[in-house]
Amino acid sequence: MTTLGKIGRAGCCLFLISSLLLADESMTKRVDHTDEYFGTKVADPYRWLEDDVRENADVAAWVAMENKQTAAFLEKIPERARINKRLTELWNFEKFGTPFKAGGRIYFFKNNGLQNQYVLYMQETAESEPQVLIDPNTWSADGTVALAGEVFSDDGRYVAYSIQDAGSDWKVWKIMEVATKQLLPDELRWIKFNEPAWTPDGNGFFYARFPEPQAGAQFQNLNVNQAVYYHRVGTPQSEDILVFHRPDQPEWGYSCEVTEDGSYLVITVHVGTDDRYRVFFKDLREPFGQPVSLVNNFENEYSFIGNDGPVFYFQTDLNAPRKRVIAVDTRAIPRGIDVAKKDEPGVPPPYREIIPQQAETITGVSFVGNLFFVESLKDAKTQVALYRPDGGFLRNIDFPGIGSASGFGGKRTDTETYYSFSSFDTPPSIYKYDIFTGSSTLQRQAKVDFDPKQYEVKQVFYQSKDGTKVPMFIAHKAGLKLDGTNPTLLYGYGGFSIPLTPSFSISRLAWMEMGGVFALANLRGGGEYGEEWHKAGTKLNKQNVFDDFIAAAEWLIANKYTQPKKLAIQGGSNGGLLVGACETQRPELFGACLPAVGVMDMLRFQKFTAGRYWVDDYGSSDNAEEFSALLKYSPYHNIKPGVCYPPTMVMTADTDDRVVPGHSFKFAAALQAAQSCENPILIRIETRAGHGAGTPTSKLIEEITDQWSFLVKVLDVKLK
Repeated sequence: MTTLGKIGRAGCCLFLISSLLLADESMTKRVDHTDEYFGTKVADPYRWLEDDVRENADVAAWVAMENKQTAAFLEKIPERARINKRLTELWNFEKFGTPFKAGGRIYFFKNNGLQNQYVLYMQETAESEPQVLIDPNTWSADGTVALAGEVFSDDGRYVAYSIQDAGSDWKVWKIMEVATKQLLPDELRWIKFNEPAWTPDGNGFFYARFPEPQAGAQFQNLNVNQAVYYHRVGTPQSEDILVFHRPDQPEWGYSCEVTEDGSYLVITVHVGTDDRYRVFFKDLREPFGQPVSLVNNFENEYSFIGNDGPVFYFQTDLNAPRKRVIAVDTRAIPRGIDVAKKDEPGVPPPYREIIPQQAETITGVSFVGNLFFVESLKDAKTQVALYRPDGGFLRNIDFPGIGSASGFGGKRTDTETYYSFSSFDTPPSIYKYDIFTGSSTLQRQAKVDFDPKQYEVKQVFYQSKDGTKVPMFIAHKAGLKLDGTNPTLLYGYGGFSIPLTPSFSISRLAWMEMGGVFALANLRGGGEYGEEWHKAGTKLNKQNVFDDFIAAAEWLIANKYTQPKKLAIQGGSNGGLLVGACETQRPELFGACLPAVGVMDMLRFQKFTAGRYWVDDYGSSDNAEEFSALLKYSPYHNIKPGVCYPPTMVMTADTDDRVVPGHSFKFAAALQAAQSCENPILIRIETRAGHGAGTPTSKLIEEITDQWSFLVKVLDVKLK
């Protein structure tokens, strides 16, 4: 993952006769509201459903009614109890996170099986008995308060950790003294998409925060005017020192890193979700020194990897769409000169290439044990190569099959690192990697109640509408008959340069155990093949993503895996948009739709919380050309009365302050009013939950139980 990561990851609900659905459009109140865009008038009859459920009694009543009717539908499904029981059984195994070192100790997350939240453990040495450091399960009775991040001081004395309440992106940061587990009085608020960067003395850290929003607006207001501060341990947030702020650039957002040697503060600036950054740095050895501009435009990615004194290493796509690693000697950069200045003939560039662009896209680089660990994707499968500081290739890391690996963190002085490997049919396995010898030693392997030999995973390639070759993973029980009768779940995302790779999932295992086929399509817009693949699914090219997904469905049908009435599609966030767009474009192609926390109103998404960041991928209705493209596929605006839409269960949550729930509310209401046949249109609105992060185990099991029960009902799945 790059420095900033990704900001981003979306009526009547009973099975009623079509005449009632058509006649009673008053089931959800409609208002006479119209907006005009570049001379085009666009109706928005459910505008009132955008209001925060906590602030509008009418919206709260609508949510209660919808949830009641959805629950009534689901409770009548006989198989629901069996599905819930089996999911609970499968979920009940010890789960471990990838270990990491900090301040001379070893840390890891663990869940005993059905704990609502993972617990953070620490060990003094690899042989020491683990002891609990932070247990968020003690913070709330229902498990909806989560540990959302932790950063240790270099000396290991303190840990700053964040608390996430009800799934909101807003985090509250606290500080604990590790040795005594004593909680300090420090409390930092109005922080999201950010984490602290400790100074080497352990006396404080740099971080970025937003201004405090007006009362009642924290879940809907745009996130602007972020600023970088320094917090000294033991002082109130009101005394924090402003370090960097550009009031003339309210849309600038920041992440902070302190170099491993403690000499420099690196401030990476972003304005959207594209990996296009400005970079400033400050010499921490000069108390009164000001941040210096290193990259002064937003044309390329510059993800900070590490440093060798004044030489900074970056992952970049400058003249390398599949990315490379460069070194920049900050001593050779006069103040205000742009390291990203275009290369000129006869003029040496202000950087040195360390690792050139490869055949496969680089997805992440870490600098551990004085080596570059370069992660890349080969047709959406993880591969990792090691390079020396001079760029010389050392070796590859071998993995046990088709799957995903993650981890490889640590310090430049470390001699070992840890990673996790998993696949659709392989539960997570934790390995310790010896950097000197190149050997991997299995540390832990999840023990799940299933036999991997009974399942098979393969990768196929199919052609999209314009002839583009698209990869897709398919997983199911061994010996599957290709007779066109198999219930099939097709999943996709296709956006923000985020790749989908094969990994283990209890919910998908349960689906396959029930006899279902699971398919994952690697659509354009994702990060599977670099920036060109990403850009081919953005803005005016966004329709390519939907075409890729539709072509995946058609391939599964043509190759006898399934048929339309047995085919369900699923996606969340940008994937919720994907499902909504494909459902409204090709309703006859699908037997069920599960759009979750989706961006459904493409004309107004940029007006709420983090929505402004997504203009990089979607464009904006404030631009005439982009407005026309958005209107053509916006799910909410392309619902047509008199159409028979497939059975649909929209999923959202009342505390989702990334993709505000009004998107799903409006989409569901419009779909219910337009439905012309008996197929149910439901909406399931989770309470005290957000965009997905921090959701407790109990809620996850209930949510998946409802989804699989819905599919069993509407796809007519026969459980053995």
